[in-house]
Amino acid sequence: MIKTNFSIAVMPGDGIGPEVIHATLEVLQPLCSRFDITFDYRNYDFGAAFYRRTGRTISVAEMDEIGRYDAVLFGAMGLPDVRKPDGTEVGPQVDMRAHFGLFASLRPARLYPGVPTRVKADAIDMLVIRETTEGMFAGINDVVQPSDESMSDRMTITRSNSVRLFELAFRQARQRKARGTPGHVTLLHKSNALRSQVLLERVFDEVAARHRDIGSAKFYIDAGAMYFVTNPERYDVVVAENIFGDIVSEVGAGVVGGLGVAPSGDVSESRGVFQPSHGSAPDIAGQGLANPIATMLSAAMMLEWLASQHQQAQCVSAARALEAAVTKVLREGPRPRDLGGSANTAEVTRAVIAALPT
Repeated sequence: MIKTNFSIAVMPGDGIGPEVIHATLEVLQPLCSRFDITFDYRNYDFGAAFYRRTGRTISVAEMDEIGRYDAVLFGAMGLPDVRKPDGTEVGPQVDMRAHFGLFASLRPARLYPGVPTRVKADAIDMLVIRETTEGMFAGINDVVQPSDESMSDRMTITRSNSVRLFELAFRQARQRKARGTPGHVTLLHKSNALRSQVLLERVFDEVAARHRDIGSAKFYIDAGAMYFVTNPERYDVVVAENIFGDIVSEVGAGVVGGLGVAPSGDVSESRGVFQPSHGSAPDIAGQGLANPIATMLSAAMMLEWLASQHQQAQCVSAARALEAAVTKVLREGPRPRDLGGSANTAEVTRAVIAALPT
């Protein structure tokens, strides 16, 4: 029997997070009804505001409970003035990546008609895949003695994780090729200076050799980052170590109009956590001005992922319909302020709902 009922853990989070989540759930209601899909939601209150109230972060038991859901949808996490004792920001997403083995963050960057960009490009449609459990973040939970004189972090690359990362990248390229993209994977690395990246490059070459139907290329991260600005059309799927991927995915968002159109999904073979790439924007929280588009596109990614996990064609159709509705609103308006328009959250939400198929 085809699964049509899905349990979704929802974490609205901080700042504008609750507003963009509310807008997205409003859109999902008629969308799911149209495609005979049922989402059962449960809200979880984690993030920086939760930490400020309680003095604690998400627990292992709470993550185990959340892990029983079919997918997780985030709003926005973190507040700049709420920090752990070591000075780092608070957010459950890093803990959940480690706990669930979410080794890859899928971050599309697509130039939508009607969205202003500073880059001269006719068409940009790329997917940046950021590794999310090792690399420069491998030692994030290491116990260190605070010092004002010297601090260090470590970069770790493992063969096993690199293999599954690159296999995912080539699968994504093959799926995208079926939808009209070139079918090409580019590795951004720094093997000329970092020993760990020598291993990363070697494993990439081995995996690429198993996927001859998909093109591949390699650039040093500095040159590759430049091409995001000078020639972004050259990219289809881009894959990189944790911190490199984090940086270039935001460059990718910048060339297509900003984080307001930048969704993401942190995934493993069996779990998925979806969220907008933007922050919590506490300066505009509670004013009804937040742009919900990135969260809506993250929900579309969630539908695509549920479809792949459960061989469920209705979720694919719903995802395509949601992205088409968002595309229509971005092209014709009303557009939110950060994308050159003047619409508030509610106006954008109503427009997307009106653009959905009936």
